[in-house]
Amino acid sequence: MASEPDNTPSPFPLTAVDRSVLAMTDDQFHPHTWEELKQIIAEHNLSVLKRWPSDLKRYIKWSSQTKATYGTVPNFVMRERLKWTPLPSSTPETGPRFAVNNPIPFADQADYKILLNDWPYGLAPGIRHIIVWLKTRLDSEPTRGDMTPKSRQQVEDFIQSTFVDRVKGLPGDQEKVIWFKNWTELQSVPGMEHVHVLLRDVPEDIIREWTGGDQPINN
Repeated sequence: MASEPDNTPSPFPLTAVDRSVLAMTDDQFHPHTWEELKQIIAEHNLSVLKRWPSDLKRYIKWSSQTKATYGTVPNFVMRERLKWTPLPSSTPETGPRFAVNNPIPFADQADYKILLNDWPYGLAPGIRHIIVWLKTRLDSEPTRGDMTPKSRQQVEDFIQSTFVDRVKGLPGDQEKVIWFKNWTELQSVPGMEHVHVLLRDVPEDIIREWTGGDQPINN
């Protein structure tokens, strides 16, 4: 299906990857396969991840409308998707801060939420994209905001116990879960701590179990 033309100005800087995608139709687009995703994540080449052309055009239009209504995309995510209220002490410099039950990331289920990605990347059939949103902050190094060994291990432990262990023994390929975290300059929702999780051939009932039956806005 060809993507429909749309002249909505982008509310965020378009990358070279974005521009190349916008020049395509959906029929010309090559969705990311599982092996490609593994390589992209292993090489930390996250800037090449791309959406379907039609989705990217819709995302640009949605982002523009959302910013006009809510001021920022993070404001929309906080109010409408997460239902979290930032502390009054939050500033543009600090980003949104939240009251937490436990300052250790992933230690308390009330301090994070697992939702389907509203605007997933262009993925091959059978691959789903969910996001783990955190009230707590993960440690990051100061240059481009990449993870530290400590925060990477915290995420690894959570992914293993929450996702990998849950799908062990399911039919099909053994590897069903991979994850990544965009460094700060690549985040489409900056200031909101989140980890991307990609799932391969995981039954819908298990996904609903993780997300509480969440429905993405981009259906």
